[in-house]
Amino acid sequence: MAVSTSLATLGQSQKATPLTYPKTAKGETVDVYFDTKVSDPYRWLEDDKSAETGAWVKEQNKVTYDYLAKIPFRDALKARLEKLWNYEKISAPFKEGNFIYYYKNNGLQNQSVLYRKDAKGKEEVFLDPNTFSKLGTTSLGGVDFSKDGSKVAYSISEGGSDWRKVILMDVNNFKKLEDTLVDVKFSGIAWKGNEGFYYSSYDKPKGSQLSAKTDQHKLYYHKLGTAQKDDQVIFGADQKRRYVGGGVTEDNHYLVISAANSTYGNELYIQDLTKPNSPIITIVDNFNSDNNIIENEGGKLFIETDLNAPNKRIVSVDISNPKPENWKDVIPETENVLTPTTGAGYFFANYMKDAVSIVKQYDYSGKLVREIQLPGLGTATGFGSKKEEKTLYYSFTNYITPGTIYSFEPKAGKSAVYAQPKVDFKSEDYVSTQVFYTSKDGTKVPMIITHKKGLKLDGNNPTILYGYGGFNISLTPSFSVSNAVWMENGGIYAVANLRGGGEYGKKWHDAGTKTQKQNVFDDFIAAAEYLIAQKYTSSNFLAIRGGSNGGLLVGATMTQRPDLMKVALPAVGVMDMLRYHTFTSGAGWAFDYGTSADSKEMFEYLKSYSPVQNVKTGVQYPATLVTTGDHDDRVVPAHSFKFAAELQEKQTGTNPVLIRIDINAGHGAGKSLAATIQEICDIQAFTLYNMGFTTLPQ
Repeated sequence: MAVSTSLATLGQSQKATPLTYPKTAKGETVDVYFDTKVSDPYRWLEDDKSAETGAWVKEQNKVTYDYLAKIPFRDALKARLEKLWNYEKISAPFKEGNFIYYYKNNGLQNQSVLYRKDAKGKEEVFLDPNTFSKLGTTSLGGVDFSKDGSKVAYSISEGGSDWRKVILMDVNNFKKLEDTLVDVKFSGIAWKGNEGFYYSSYDKPKGSQLSAKTDQHKLYYHKLGTAQKDDQVIFGADQKRRYVGGGVTEDNHYLVISAANSTYGNELYIQDLTKPNSPIITIVDNFNSDNNIIENEGGKLFIETDLNAPNKRIVSVDISNPKPENWKDVIPETENVLTPTTGAGYFFANYMKDAVSIVKQYDYSGKLVREIQLPGLGTATGFGSKKEEKTLYYSFTNYITPGTIYSFEPKAGKSAVYAQPKVDFKSEDYVSTQVFYTSKDGTKVPMIITHKKGLKLDGNNPTILYGYGGFNISLTPSFSVSNAVWMENGGIYAVANLRGGGEYGKKWHDAGTKTQKQNVFDDFIAAAEYLIAQKYTSSNFLAIRGGSNGGLLVGATMTQRPDLMKVALPAVGVMDMLRYHTFTSGAGWAFDYGTSADSKEMFEYLKSYSPVQNVKTGVQYPATLVTTGDHDDRVVPAHSFKFAAELQEKQTGTNPVLIRIDINAGHGAGKSLAATIQEICDIQAFTLYNMGFTTLPQ
């Protein structure tokens, strides 16, 4: 994005006067950790039910929105985002009972609509979440059909909450079958035939349902026609586990139970549903590996596991003796990380090589059928279906290719375009380049840099560096309208595949956990330094962005190296590392983070990088826009509230520190499209304005 010196100077002079922030009262709270006193003056902001917190939110939003409203190109940016987003989006179809179902969005609908077609091809709306609430703040979650497809259980989220309601309906006449189930959380719906289903939840916490701790998950069975209060606890009443999930095999023969206390490592159990009162059999009795039953043929189980295979493998075992010592390799571990799916009686092994997909098709004996020829380098997802299906579907995307759905014939191995979006974006004008840069300790880290062709490497390009680096989550290439608009305006979008993620398996993940968490921040800092050294950008034109665990990444990086970037964009971040485990399901993140209660060493390590505790007086921090939702019950907004309060109190210089708090919004899932577009508009407008821009290019 080229801009004249006079325009840039004008933009900076407009922001020369420091902002006046709302007064945030300071309390006297002091905690003692292993004989070390730590003050927590903004503890009162943790009370999401108090009038004082509500008033603070309103005052902060007023300052933020007044600032954003003065950015001269904000409306033009929003208009372009809306125009580019206004194209039809359609999902792959799936068959249930007598109907073919699929999701569709006509362009700017707040939520995608679930449609269906009958045997004659007649199309009708099945579920339209845009009608669930006037403000578009109620979203559709999981949709699960009974074995014969005659009944459906679908979940809804109100105000972005992780707590769900489950509604049961007859698919033929749209009649509600019984009372709505309530207080369901972190749960799928697994039907047992047509008579009932399994789901998971916690006891409703005392106090705030948004922030109070929830740490005993239970698996229930709901029999149709009975009251929820009579639902049977199947697992979790005696064995206290933070996460419990249940699934039923496609043949309705087995109930599979997974139980975990953290985000890595699970116990595995199975129960024979064909025999009344059959016992629950233990397959894995510890939390030292990730294990998932992905298929069965009669009494033969197929399990995806990283036990003795950090990059994962598929094993088989007989149900009569299913312990790990009897597992046999079907698809052995390779040098690349495996994510398998099953469809049409085959395994589809999706391998990740340097964050891009390679897909191979195997039969159930482990024999390679073929490598599937993908349209290019990028991310392929899908191939999953029921065994009897003759046609499968997968999607392919990368940073410059909008997601296209392909049909796939598994017998012949042929792919064909099924649905290609018509986006007003010329992919051929852009380029994505993967580089490998060196982190502080010598580790090579991949990063994909995307921008317009012909970009001048003169250090003056506005750049967003995005990262996550945690929980074994991999950042793989995908198209986004918001990034497309950023790049249209001359911006660079760079994604670093940091340690802590899953790009190179368990070892890569472990290298960014607990007392190795600093590796993640070092990797991110090194990515920024690479972009600057190679003259893609400079510190005056660099923004760092991340959400959730990525919000922690941004918070830690900007407090450690405030000189490195011009703009910081932490979203729904985990900012108070000393107390994160005391809120909602936060204790389950301890595998990655450790907790301040574990040991003096762990407390001191967490305190050394925790963003809330590392904001220092007299430092000029980058222009910062903290974003969160007032109903976020995964990473409670108090994290962001306290971080923003610390920054506003201690900031030196004229760089603004603002917090933008979405009302009736949660961690992100289910947010209306209108709210999403406005948030992206505000983030990009704030970023460009603080880099000195006062206009968008024509």
